[in-house]
This record gives sequence, C-alpha cells and structure tokens, in this order.
Amino acid sequence: MEFPLPPLTVTAALLPFVAVAVSMIGVTIFLLGKVLPAAGRPPLVSQMVLALAVLVGGSLLLLALLFVFLNPNGTDAWTWVLLSFNFMMMFPVGIWFVGLVVFRDRRIDASGWSWPILISITATGSEALMGVLFAIGGAPPGLSTVESLALGLSSIWFFWSMAAVMSALIVWAPLASVERWALLALAAAAVVAPWVTTFPAFGGAATAVLMGAVFAGLVRHLFRGGAGVREVPFLVGLAGAFLAMALAGLTVAADPRDPYAILSFGATTGVVMAVEIAYLIRRYYHGNLLAPWVPRSDGDAEEASAGRAGASLDPRSPDALLPAR
Repeated sequence: MEFPLPPLTVTAALLPFVAVAVSMIGVTIFLLGKVLPAAGRPPLVSQMVLALAVLVGGSLLLLALLFVFLNPNGTDAWTWVLLSFNFMMMFPVGIWFVGLVVFRDRRIDASGWSWPILISITATGSEALMGVLFAIGGAPPGLSTVESLALGLSSIWFFWSMAAVMSALIVWAPLASVERWALLALAAAAVVAPWVTTFPAFGGAATAVLMGAVFAGLVRHLFRGGAGVREVPFLVGLAGAFLAMALAGLTVAADPRDPYAILSFGATTGVVMAVEIAYLIRRYYHGNLLAPWVPRSDGDAEEASAGRAGASLDPRSPDALLPAR
C-alpha cells in the first residue's frame, strides 16, 4: 500500500516559479530573524517598516507571476514580473531610509499588537498568493474563481510555507514549555492540513491523533498544577483554534468535492496560522507568560545603568560635582 501524498502540482514549466517561491520563504524567515534580534528588545519602527516593505514587494512579485497565467499575452505579463522584481529590490531600501528619517529609530510599543498583526497579515497573504499561483499554474484550465482559491488555500505551498515560518519563530521565540509544545502542535497541524482536503480519511485521522496528543499533554499539565492563571487565555485560545479547524475539516469530510468546504477549511486554517504568527512576533519582544524575557545587550545594560545612576544622584551631593568616570 502506497503512502498517500498531497499533490505538489509542479510541472517542468513551474520549476522557475518553485525557485522563486522557495527563495521567498527563505527571505521571510531570514527577515523575521533580523527584525526580531536575540536581545529581546522591541524592534525599531524602521526595521518593521523594512520588513513590511519586503513582504509587500514579494506579494507584488507573486501577483505579477500569477498574471503570467491569467494574461494570454505572455510578453506583457513577463514585463510586469521584471518591473515587480525591480520594485522589490529598490522600494524596501527607499522606504527603510524614509523610516529612519521619519521615526528616528524609535522602538515600537512592546505592549501593542498593531505591528505583529500587520506583519502577520502581510506574510500570510504572501504565502496564500503562493498557493494560488501554483494552484492555477498546475491545474487544468477552466477552473472557477472559487475552485482556484480553494485549491490554492489547501495547497502544500500555502500550508507548508506557513508551517516553516511558524517553526522558525517557535524555535527562536522566548516561550514557556507549554506554549512551545502547543504552538509546535499547531504548526504540525498545518503540515497535516493538505491531507485533509486530498485524503480526508487519512488527514482526519492524523489530525485527530495530533489533537489527542496535545490535549492529553495539556490535561497532564493541568493536573500536575503546572498551569497558572495567566496561561488560561492561551489555553482557551489553543482549544478554540483546534476546534475551529476540526469543524472546518468535518465539512470537507462530509463532501470532499465541495469547493466551498475546501475553501472554508483553508481559510480557517490560514487565520489560525496568521494569529499564531502575530502571537509569536509579539511574544518575541514582550516576554513569555510566566517570566518576562527581556534581556538586554551589554551596551543597553550600561546605558540603562547610567541612566538610573544619574536619576538617583542628588544634585546637592558632593558626588554630583565629581567628573563622570
């Protein structure tokens, strides 16, 4: 018996597109690694502007590549690809320079959700475009818009690329043990997701085993008294994410050929993954649930120490008249 595999929908003509897609996944992971430095401090606004500009540029490049399949005039379509590629190369650098001038290297608000949500939506949208690109490029002609979107949002190019980004963030982010394993389980659910739409029985069984293992671990953690009050919202959100994906998966199992059911499952899973990425980005510089993780580099520590010393120094004290050392 052969192991069921979801279709890659890759032909020889799509190999250049594969190279672009794999490169963009690598660029996204590299970019997030640079935007979220190991020091654990909130990133600079200019850094987040640069990351957003690169992701937007990548999305425009994917739209131009998608236009190659939608436009019968191939020459015009490839012209747009070249223009988009040039835009992707130059626009982020320009917008980063403008960000330096406008925001003066101000750091983002560590308690805010605006930037994590914006980066997450942009990254998820880019990966969704990648899925649709390969769906339309590898599928037979004549698909409706709903069928194309359903095929794209259930493609391994969407799910697995998002799983790669989530896994990288989970490895880097400062997480409590429960958070790390639970979020890894969500990333694993994204890996299993393509089987749900192509082989519902196998995909449903794999997802059920995964969810059962996660909840068995969480129950064990709760009974051992390891969960604190501050973990409750996270655990409730985790249960809600798995429940939403399970319900969407059941609609696919009821009618595996219904494009609306497949589209609903892909969209639901995509939203869950986008929320996880936003959560991880904010957690990266905000600290974990149990103990805030905000280590500083040596230079930052010395700067903070000097600031505290200056603030605590009484100007009437004789020490205030001594030269700084």
